[in-house]
Amino acid sequence: MGYPRKLTRRFRAFDNFAISFTIINIIAGIFSSFGYGMGAGGPRVLVFGWIGVSVMVLFVGASMGEIASAYPTSGALYFSAGKLAKRHRGAWSWYTGWLNFVGQVGGTAATGYAAATFIQAFFAMQWPDYEVTEQRTVAITGVILLLQALANTYTVQLIALLNRISVWWLLIGMVVIVSSLTVIPAHHQSASFVTHFANNTGFSNGVYGGMLGLLVTSWTFTGFDGSFHMSEETVQATVNAPKGIMRSITYSAVIGLMLMLALVYAIQDYAAEASTAAPPVQILIDALGNGTAKLLLLIVIGAMLFCGLANMTSNTRQIFAFSRDGAMPGSRWWHSVSSRTRTPVKAVWLAAACSLVLVLPGWWSHTAFTAIVSVNVVGLFLAYGVPIFLRLRLDDFEPGPWNLGRYGRLVAAVSVTWIVISSVLFMLPQVSPITADSFNYAPIALGAVLIIATVWWFATARRRFQGPVSYGRPDEVAAMDLI
Repeated sequence: MGYPRKLTRRFRAFDNFAISFTIINIIAGIFSSFGYGMGAGGPRVLVFGWIGVSVMVLFVGASMGEIASAYPTSGALYFSAGKLAKRHRGAWSWYTGWLNFVGQVGGTAATGYAAATFIQAFFAMQWPDYEVTEQRTVAITGVILLLQALANTYTVQLIALLNRISVWWLLIGMVVIVSSLTVIPAHHQSASFVTHFANNTGFSNGVYGGMLGLLVTSWTFTGFDGSFHMSEETVQATVNAPKGIMRSITYSAVIGLMLMLALVYAIQDYAAEASTAAPPVQILIDALGNGTAKLLLLIVIGAMLFCGLANMTSNTRQIFAFSRDGAMPGSRWWHSVSSRTRTPVKAVWLAAACSLVLVLPGWWSHTAFTAIVSVNVVGLFLAYGVPIFLRLRLDDFEPGPWNLGRYGRLVAAVSVTWIVISSVLFMLPQVSPITADSFNYAPIALGAVLIIATVWWFATARRRFQGPVSYGRPDEVAAMDLI
């Protein structure tokens, strides 16, 4: 790919799968957004929307996997965009890189914020006098980001180990949660309850309300580009990276459907539980009792912490690669690698700091989480869509060992269509009446990022950034390898 090696190849096939599976994290995704889905379509959209969106995400993952096999680098999306563009390669790469950066930072911030919210819910259950505040949520998020940054500072073997543990935490946790919700409750909803529809978004149009409910699944299925970003640290990356993407999506889709059904059928009082601050927590309490609910909540919190850790790892590799090509302020700092741990330590702390900055508005506004989630999903999926769109336009695309053959263009066309639809949904109003508190700030946040990137591009970047840098011929690059 034209780069000297700075990162060690210690990720095996399972490790590569584990990072995307951990970032998708069906426990964290479903529990953090289930309450919104109860009001935006209800069980009908939660269950059947999960199935439909999972299929669409598989198309996106397959297209990304084909590109990952052809261009297995840490730069991932922005690198491949620069290579696939027919013209203006620097610009395509530039915008893709910044969308990916913002989406990655948003993912790390949103997951940490969600974990802090559920930690406070646990505290309130354990100590009834505990007061849940927005300020404490932000403070706890800051502590979480600090601990995750410290873990990412050490060797890649540690991160690989933690990701392996996270896979088993998720799988065993899933078995415990689903089994508990299936066996313990004295009452379950009838089989037909899965078709129940609810629209509490405030919009009179039920179709629109149901479409908004698809965001529950879309929010969950983000971050599978983590396998792509870890390519330079994965053995046989041309095959193992795309397999990691596809396996993580497939397993998450099947296991997530089981969890979704277990939660839906365990609902005891729909209206009362949907109106609480944390509906899935209330469902656990009503169905299982306070003691069991607290135990399961610890499983959920652990899953969210593992998710945030993997998010930050992926975020760090994108920063490292983008800086290696001189596309970020202070690039020489952010693409440096520790001689002791062989990890991009400075990029780790930049990722943590940027995530904390994105969380800080939550000190004053309780709608911050929704805005962060929107930034995460829109930024990431648009970054996913650019190289897939460019691959669709390219007649002489040279696939890697893992490819879709003659179906590649068809799958890419479906992927781009779904990305456009889901991105529009995330930028539309999500609650009515629209007020300062309920306003969807995602279009403003995305617009601000694009305006800054555009001004910066025309002011200075277009003269010094021409896309991914080539360090020389293969023999010259090999001579530069630091490991």
